[in-house]
Amino acid sequence: MIAFVIRRLCQSVVVLLTVALIAFALFNYVGDPINNMVGQDTTPAERVALRHELGLDQSFLVQFARFVGHAAEGNFGLSYQEARPVGQIILERMPATLELSFVAALLALILGVPMGIYTGLHRRSLLSQAMLTTSLVGISLPTFLIGILLILVFAVMLGWLPSYGRGTVVHIGWWTTGLLTISGWKAIILPAITLALFQMTLIMRLVRSEMIEVLRTDYIKFARARGLSNRAVNFGHALKNTLVPVITITGLQLGAIIAFAVITETVFQWPGMGLMFIQAVTFADIPVMAAYLVLVGFFFVVINLVVDLLYYVVDPRLRIEHEHAAGG
Repeated sequence: MIAFVIRRLCQSVVVLLTVALIAFALFNYVGDPINNMVGQDTTPAERVALRHELGLDQSFLVQFARFVGHAAEGNFGLSYQEARPVGQIILERMPATLELSFVAALLALILGVPMGIYTGLHRRSLLSQAMLTTSLVGISLPTFLIGILLILVFAVMLGWLPSYGRGTVVHIGWWTTGLLTISGWKAIILPAITLALFQMTLIMRLVRSEMIEVLRTDYIKFARARGLSNRAVNFGHALKNTLVPVITITGLQLGAIIAFAVITETVFQWPGMGLMFIQAVTFADIPVMAAYLVLVGFFFVVINLVVDLLYYVVDPRLRIEHEHAAGG
């Protein structure tokens, strides 16, 4: 197990370096940040001096090496737009994104898994068919359109929920949360539903297909032949063996929720890292953009490692294979 974790950590470092290299290379072509930092009255000499101060007159490899070295120390440089440390800006925006992602993932799991189990066990019922039909909407409509429709109905027409912002937040040290206030809960409902709808549909259909496949296996037929109740067969045997691929997809989707919260945060003007990234693209703020992508890559790496470790808890076959491999 220790060797497996060390190997995965080494792979993770390579992945993060690759992401940083690609991000830094791409963002060098989004525009000249100097044009967004100075006015029309700035002289060419002042532009040259500012470019030298920021290190933008150096070669790409030197800039990238400096970025990686500083990033390893937790220092992502200064934002060209706000002239503040990028790490400070990310820490201010991170609670909003993680809070939204956590609520959306929890909502997708709480609704997606039971719906998948029900549609897998009751394939011909009207409710099951209605759920599958509704799921087509969640998987077909783009996220921004779902968000706009929810705003139109619940914010504009009914006036029940706010259409933008995070509501009133409570400061707990450097962390901020809106889950301790009523306005914070009202503000997170629409963006969380928007972000969770596609993930919920995916989880529901995955659980349904895996449940149907497992119920056709021989050991399930043998369990029924032994006289076990439907509840024991469905939830004690079938559901347990359905969890392995569900954990995989759920883990990857949690990373996807964090990464693709950009669209939802833009539609609802949610003050998270996704909105920060869009604003950084507008101003060609290379340090912020590169730091954001590296951070998203870090989230994916950590989540994948946790998912791999959970395999050993859920599926005993992997532990047996690992023991045989270590013994051989």
